[in-house]
Amino acid sequence: MSALLPTGHVVTRDGVALFSRGAGAGPPVLLLASWSLSSLSWGAIMARLAGEGFRALAYDRRGHGRSADPGGAQGEGMDYDTLAGDLADVLAAEDLHGVTLVAMSGAAGEAVRCLTRHGAGRIARLVLIGPTTPLLLQRPDNPAGIPAEALAALRGALLDDFPRWLAENARPFGGPLPSDALLDAIRADALTASLPALLAFHQSLAETDFRAELAALDLPLLVIQGDADATCPLDLTGRPTADLVKGARLVVVPGGTHGLIASHPALLATAIAGFARGEGSARMRPKTRSAQVAGSSSSQ
Repeated sequence: MSALLPTGHVVTRDGVALFSRGAGAGPPVLLLASWSLSSLSWGAIMARLAGEGFRALAYDRRGHGRSADPGGAQGEGMDYDTLAGDLADVLAAEDLHGVTLVAMSGAAGEAVRCLTRHGAGRIARLVLIGPTTPLLLQRPDNPAGIPAEALAALRGALLDDFPRWLAENARPFGGPLPSDALLDAIRADALTASLPALLAFHQSLAETDFRAELAALDLPLLVIQGDADATCPLDLTGRPTADLVKGARLVVVPGGTHGLIASHPALLATAIAGFARGEGSARMRPKTRSAQVAGSSSSQ
């Protein structure tokens, strides 16, 4: 029977208290939440991982959930260098080794920047779920990206009426969910975040180019994404992310939207646990594979 670990705080090198939670005992799996969401969003997956013999941990990034919000009106500290430093501080404070690091959406950049800036000494493998990497912003060298005007308009909508924006977008985020109560919980969790922090973090995740950093990674990578992800379209994010990392594996969830943590928690927990145990690792190298989780077909 898994032990419930107490909640607590990790204090970063610049004195920011980050709320953390955990469950279970065993090899560590550290989960990084999506933009606007807190560690609470991982609850169903953490419980499953604990039951599978893992120590599941998660924390609220600065400006989110129950963590401190030191950024003020400008949302300072929501750049990826700072956020990656926070992740490195959590890894050190918890004295974690051989970690399976799991990052959802905009947290993908935190994970990648931590690896390239602080090294992979504590991290054994990486899972990215519906990532925002490698680059969302449309540029001459990224013509399929999202125009800067559209991204700025989205931040304007957040600033004008974030609760309304959540009400209109929570359903497309989660797709078919077991209950409206779960949808309400997602919205309530997002509303605990600091709006200046959300605006600044959104700009970071939309405009930061991770192509060179992804190409430099040298560890097992699993990318999981729905083929109906409208927030981060598969061909703009997950597929090129996997293509940039030697030996990475891409798993496509048919009909899956951006919020797989809400709509497919059992599937994600099973995939994370299997990857953490090294299942299928022999198939991951030397070339990238793309597979659908439902059905036997796979494409390369």
